[in-house]
Amino acid sequence: MTTLLPLLTDLRNAVFSQALQHKIDNKTKPLGSLGRLEALALQLGEILGTDSPVLQDPQLVVFAGDHGLVRRGVSAYPSDVSWQMVENFLAGGAAVSVFARANQIALTVVDCGVNHDFLAGFPAGAVRPGLCVCKVAGAEHGTADSSEQAAMTALQCQQAVQHGVALVKTLPGNALLLGEMGIGNTSAASLLLARLAGLDIALCTGAGTGLDAAAVQRKTAILREVLARHPKATAPLDALAAFGGFEIATMVGAVLQAAHERRVIVVDGFIASSAVLVAHALEPQVLQRCVFAHRSGERGHEFMLQHLGVQALLDLGLRLGEGSGAALAWPLLQAACAMLREMASFESAGVSEKTNADVTLV
Repeated sequence: MTTLLPLLTDLRNAVFSQALQHKIDNKTKPLGSLGRLEALALQLGEILGTDSPVLQDPQLVVFAGDHGLVRRGVSAYPSDVSWQMVENFLAGGAAVSVFARANQIALTVVDCGVNHDFLAGFPAGAVRPGLCVCKVAGAEHGTADSSEQAAMTALQCQQAVQHGVALVKTLPGNALLLGEMGIGNTSAASLLLARLAGLDIALCTGAGTGLDAAAVQRKTAILREVLARHPKATAPLDALAAFGGFEIATMVGAVLQAAHERRVIVVDGFIASSAVLVAHALEPQVLQRCVFAHRSGERGHEFMLQHLGVQALLDLGLRLGEGSGAALAWPLLQAACAMLREMASFESAGVSEKTNADVTLV
């Protein structure tokens, strides 16, 4: 399957990175004493191409979609929860709504394929604030059951990816925070991880929305069956079409376009990371633009982070999704940029630097 994707360039510039590191090292602090915040500041400076980075108009986008596989009983909740939670987002009552508001982050919900009409009862041509409807043609009710057929056709997968590309082009700012909603999408993420990372599905499968141990075993058996049904879906977009969700596919396009535009991409948990997993398989340099907000409590996320070779900022046992972890991590990105921009150097502050003289301790 082929589709037109945004091209990425290598951000690495040894001379600029060395100058940026020198600026960090010469702040009024012991060398390396701000730990991983220093590495974060370096990365943000490299992404934005400046030694005085400013994060502008952050956009948290929640990508939503339904999954046909839910009919097999892989989730503790029914599919109706997807649209009900979208309404909760729009009403401002969800966790991500609260966290986005607290951090002054714009929140948009994208209906990529939820089995619900969010404009029903509204006048023709009406627009609901905070909602973007971009359902894939012929798939208004969500993906097909991947235990019976591919979750989406090649054409539907292409369209979903392009929807993500087009969406990001309309967004202001230089930072994209990823969120998602879709009952059953931990199954899609587990399947993508197993196939693209070559891991056993048992390692990749967790409790999702709250399954008990016996239900997790049943879920694992169903996902193993799904993998066996699609043995040839090994290329990134083929795997995405066979196992993914419309919200994940749309997120893949959004990630690639945001990376192309050198936006900072703040990755939430397991499902958001599965979109980056696919995007990375297509364009490895996408990771240069990605900040992983937290390590999810969902079983497969640790293996996904290990496969990508990245480390998350936070480890709070979160497994809510929605972009909640991305919003919670946002102040750390702001602090890293402020440190790089505003913290004095030894020279500017008139503070003596550490000497190399021998010191005798008594």
